[in-house]
Formats: sequence, C-alpha cells, structure tokens
Amino acid sequence: MSQQTAGTAEPGALPLLGFRIAVTAHRRADDLIAAFERRGAVVLHVPVLRIGPVAEDAQLLADTRQVLATPPDITIVSTAYGMRRWAEAADAAGLMDDLVEVLGRSRLMIRGTKARGQVRALGLDDSAAPDGELTAELVDLALAEGVAGRTVVVQLHGYTDHRQLDRLRDAGARVLAVEPYRWLSDEDVAAIDQLIDTVVRGALDVVTFTSAPAVDALLDRARDLGALDGFVESLRSGEVTAAAVGPVTAGPLAELGVTVLFPERHRMGAMIKEVTDFLTTERCRVVATGAGPLELRGHAVIVDGEPVQLSPGSMRILRRLAATPGQVVSREGLLAELSPCTTPHALDVAVNRLRAALPDGRVVRTVPRRGHLLVADPAGLG
Repeated sequence: MSQQTAGTAEPGALPLLGFRIAVTAHRRADDLIAAFERRGAVVLHVPVLRIGPVAEDAQLLADTRQVLATPPDITIVSTAYGMRRWAEAADAAGLMDDLVEVLGRSRLMIRGTKARGQVRALGLDDSAAPDGELTAELVDLALAEGVAGRTVVVQLHGYTDHRQLDRLRDAGARVLAVEPYRWLSDEDVAAIDQLIDTVVRGALDVVTFTSAPAVDALLDRARDLGALDGFVESLRSGEVTAAAVGPVTAGPLAELGVTVLFPERHRMGAMIKEVTDFLTTERCRVVATGAGPLELRGHAVIVDGEPVQLSPGSMRILRRLAATPGQVVSREGLLAELSPCTTPHALDVAVNRLRAALPDGRVVRTVPRRGHLLVADPAGLG
C-alpha cells in the first residue's frame, strides 16, 4: 500500500477545512464568502473595486464636464478599463463626441499597452504619445516637458495617488483628476497592499476574482508597489492558485503566463465547485506516520484527527518532508524550501519548532550528519 495518497480527503461537511481563500469581489461577496466558509475555509475578504452604474455616477459626469469646460493641455491615461468606463459615462450623458474632441487636442501620455489600445479604440491619435509602466513615469515626462500654467488631466486608476498629483501642482500645473472607478476607501488600499504581500509570501491557497477590472487593478497596484514580479511568480508557480469566474476575468493573468482555474459554466456557483474540487483532489495529502495519519490541507496539518498549528517556515519544511516520506532530506534541500536569505540556524529553529509541535519522535526524525525525514508507517492507512 502507498505510504502517501493525494486527493484522499473524503467530501464531508467541511471539505475546505485548513485552506485559506481570498475573495476580491465587492458585489455579491457575501454569497461567495458564506459558501467557502460553510465548507470550512478561512476566508480573507479584500474587495478591490467599487464600480457603480454609469448612469448613477454623478461625480464622474461632473468631472467630465469640468474637463470639457477647461480643455487640458496634457492628458495622462492610466488604464484601459478606466478610459472605457469614462467613455461609456460620457456617451450615456451625450458628451462622448465632445470628450473625444477635447482629449484629442491634448498631449496624450499613456500608461501601458492596454490603455494605448483603448485610446485607439476611441479614435484618438496615439502616434506621438509616450508611455510608461507607472504613473510616476508619466508625471516625470510631463514635468520634463514643463507644466507651469498648463492644465493636466489625470485619469486615476483605483485610488488617488496624491503624491503624483501634488508633484504636478507644485510645478505650477492645474490638475483635474478623473476617477472612473475607485478603491472602496483608504483603509481598503492598505488591505489590498497586505493581500499582495500575502500572495507574494505564498500564505494563501487560492485568490478568487469575479471581474477582469479587479484583476487589472490588483496588478496595477502590485506594479506600483514594486511587487509585480513576486506577485505573478507566486501565481505562476502554483504556490497560490488564481481562480476566476470565467476566461474573460482570467484574461489579464493568463497574458502574464499564469494558469487560472475557472469553470466551464461561467457562474459564481460553478467557480465555488471548481475551487472545492481542485483543493480537495490536488492540494490534500495524507501520509501514514507512527503517530497516526498526517493530513496536509493547504496551510493546516492534522495529525491523527487533531489540528496542529505551525509557523510558515515549519509548514514549508513539513511539506517537503511529506513529499518523500521515509526518505532523508538533506539540510541543503530543506534550506532551499525557505527564503534565499535563510541561515542554517534559522533552519534549525524551524525544524525544532516543527518537532515540538508534533508527537515527539514519531513524525519527524533527525538523522545526524544527513538531514531529516518524515517517519512513515506503510500499514497506517490500511
């Protein structure tokens, strides 16, 4: 009989026990959270965007009329979705043609290839428009060209970057900020930053998305923080799994080489089932040990039916040992599971904490001058 099995967790009342799932939705988030929690998951709710109906967004229309009344000399375009939604709001109010004409007479500066594509879709000439990956880079370009006495329109992307707006104002520009969509609040921006860090550290099992704009906004924020590479790599590697309601929502991540989990039926309920099936079949492992069955479920470990709390470092070590039960894993191999800057002493501390948390000597054993192993009992699963 095999010493370990994958996907052996029986579908019970709490099939997601031990898993950590992030929900980024704002609309219908309560339904999504409740569904995961009923299945036993720990849910981290970090709503990314609040996007109200265009017809009801009085502030966006007021900002649009101000832009028309004060034609800009420079327009900084931050996101494709923001420009599209701005155009939709203007069109609904009968202001579309006027807006395109006014923006077309300004000096366009564009953030990223997607935004450039949307500018072209609106019929604007982007041939002389410089671009950059960050809003700060576009502000640098504007300042280099000179903004004193000029009007600069900045299409915001999710939150107000006051530092960049202040740089323009301090240089003598009149700044008009247009906000087609927004983070929920300043507090939510801090929560989004924490979510990005959590994904980078691999401290989640799944992060879910129900709209492509939310994906774009989260990627934009990660880029602003200088954390985009780490964020994407954590998703690419599968350490954290990205799940979406459908291929359109998954699109921005798929373009970055991330494999995204989504159902054939593009519905929230189908996504919940897809995530549940994936975690219970692909992210559960049971190993027979001298202390009874050891079950790895996401960021939790259960030994002989009892949950055990482990630090992130100890959990990484246990996962590595559980991959080859009964076989010695060298210290070098375990060090590779931790961060590149981890010292041998830090490894010793993590191993000692792991051994202290588990039944003494019956789960993890140290083999002098060789390394460590997970004590296996081939008959334990019979």
